[in-house]
Amino acid sequence: MAVDPVASIIVPSYRGADRLPQLLDSLAAQQDGTPHFEVVVVVDGADDGSVALLENESRLDLRNMVFPENRGRVAALNAGFEAAGGDVLIRCDDDLVVPPGYVAAHVEAHTSSGTIGVVGPTRDIHAPSAYARAYGEDAARKSLAHALSRPPQERWRLWAASCSITRETWESVGRYDDRYRGYGWEDVDYGYRLRSAGIPIDVVEALTAEHHGPARNAGARSVKAFEAGAARSTFRQLHPEAPIGELAAGNGVWGLGVRLTAATMRSRRAAERVGGCIDRMLPLVPRPLGRKLAALAVESAGIAGATRSVDEERRAR
Repeated sequence: MAVDPVASIIVPSYRGADRLPQLLDSLAAQQDGTPHFEVVVVVDGADDGSVALLENESRLDLRNMVFPENRGRVAALNAGFEAAGGDVLIRCDDDLVVPPGYVAAHVEAHTSSGTIGVVGPTRDIHAPSAYARAYGEDAARKSLAHALSRPPQERWRLWAASCSITRETWESVGRYDDRYRGYGWEDVDYGYRLRSAGIPIDVVEALTAEHHGPARNAGARSVKAFEAGAARSTFRQLHPEAPIGELAAGNGVWGLGVRLTAATMRSRRAAERVGGCIDRMLPLVPRPLGRKLAALAVESAGIAGATRSVDEERRAR
């Protein structure tokens, strides 16, 4: 007789054939006594072998949904959440490796704490490289420390790759907002909507997962920053009352450098080119200088993306 799952893990996946095996291995290794859970993987078009991999998975109670074309992460998340059968709904990106107590800790948090949102922090895992030594590893440490130190009123900003709510909360707060078309901020938007509904958010250190899909170089990281800057502008348009300001370059020589560099980034491709130039410099310069150069590219790209988004909005009026 089939047993209804206590928890559902929703995994949005785009070209994830190389990433999914590590996630599935870690889910299959959950500790003894873990409540029954299912895994719902949404393959967001462009099947790269992911479907065959999922169909051959026999260790887990797993279902897959396949979009015939790429529809984006928001659509994949909404489809997965709506198809899920558990009472605890866990969003988990396909490039994570989760700890053995992952599912049990998510379920326990909702069982013991009433109506809450739960955030599992992530720790970026970098392969050795000039970028990792100069910028990536340090940024990863700071990001994890930041997540673990946030006061309750700021935790909505952390809603991201590993988080959970109950089915009741999903039905109350609703779907992820499909007005976010590119990379980033659909999660922060959902965290803010939880906050606005009066639902507290807990950050549970025991849920810390390894993130094996961070940007591998300054070019890729600059592209993400550019797209996130544009998405941040979308968030500010949708939630003008939210306690978040505009991205600012700052003052002094550093601020001037950021503004001048941002002015050269008229497009996603331009941001990638600037980051790529810095990647070529990183093996040749001292690490402290390399860190500054990578930070310059990333900060500038974020401001450039936000500026472009605002300009496009004004032209559309």
